[in-house]
Amino acid sequence: MPASTAEAVAPPDWAALVREVPDFPSPGIVFRDICPLLADADGFAAMLDDLAAPWRGVAIDLVAGTEARGFILGAALAPLLGAGFLPLRKPGKLPGLVVEESYALEYGSDRLQIQAGAVAPGARVLLVDDVLATGGTLAAAARLLDRQQATVVGGMVLMELEALGGRARWPFEAPLLALLRH
Repeated sequence: MPASTAEAVAPPDWAALVREVPDFPSPGIVFRDICPLLADADGFAAMLDDLAAPWRGVAIDLVAGTEARGFILGAALAPLLGAGFLPLRKPGKLPGLVVEESYALEYGSDRLQIQAGAVAPGARVLLVDDVLATGGTLAAAARLLDRQQATVVGGMVLMELEALGGRARWPFEAPLLALLRH
């Protein structure tokens, strides 16, 4: 099982490809744009290797990614870990019976949904997202998986905005890892 990474380390080369956009989507917010990173084949591959490294050898059935950028990271990471991919969607995107959780963002609120029965009870799931800010998205995702009786083996984010304190909302003893800390 990976250890928690609380200490700061030198950022990897690909980190320079993450662009900061001030005052987006609202004044006072600094948006972390990963599009330049995704567009760089070598940087994207190196970042995926770094995301996968702490989880290699951990039994994982599914990687759950939150809409929308968590989809990109989670779907790309899942086959590297020998796992399937589970999308956690925003409302109105999934057919059939869904289970829903609301959550707060640093600049508003939103909801996540999962199809009822999409996860077998006891399935070992790794939660993945791009940014850990206030922790609302990951907490909602965790509640959804808990309601499906999944076992969350951990959480993985590309970057953590430490000043917003989102780590405190992580509801598991399982590790929550971040590659970059701001």
